[in-house]
Amino acid sequence: MSESVIVIGGGGHAKVVIDCIRKAGDRAVGILDDALEMGTMVSDVPVLGKIDAFKSYREHKFIIAIGNNAFRRELSKKMDVRWYTAIHPSAILSAYASIDEGTVVAPRAVVNAGASIGRHCIINTGAIIEHDCAIGSFSHISPAAALAGGVTVGEETQIGIGASVKNRLAICQRCTVGAGAVVVKSIDEEGVYAGVPARRIK
Repeated sequence: MSESVIVIGGGGHAKVVIDCIRKAGDRAVGILDDALEMGTMVSDVPVLGKIDAFKSYREHKFIIAIGNNAFRRELSKKMDVRWYTAIHPSAILSAYASIDEGTVVAPRAVVNAGASIGRHCIINTGAIIEHDCAIGSFSHISPAAALAGGVTVGEETQIGIGASVKNRLAICQRCTVGAGAVVVKSIDEEGVYAGVPARRIK
């Protein structure tokens, strides 16, 4: 039986999430967004109201389609609902990987054996999560980023588009690794890292 899903957020990422829901054979029945007018259509899905209206739709599952990691965390704390996990059918998922609730796995992403993905993460288009990686909740692995085997990523961390992380490294919580960066040693201090090899810039 197909699931019916309310999408929180109506921006560009919501379009990707809606496509994942539909390709999985489920239904995106509406959007809740504080910045869009009721009745606005996003990928043919109507905006039903503001986010606070979620209490009126408890018969459905929910997914947060907002890229900001900290916002996903705070919103998930406020909403006592059933969460939907959106996995595009073109993604490659090992039967020996685990993916927690509310996470989005976008087209052509790869999650290999022994990997674990936390709550409300974004594993974006074409990202590679190799064997035995552990991705903390509310993190975002951007398109075409690649994590070699055994990498640990802390909560609320973003690995930028096309970035790569050497095997068996650890990246602490609330970090940003810039686009195209190459991480060759563990990161244990919050901040922004960029370059080849990656160094802290902020």
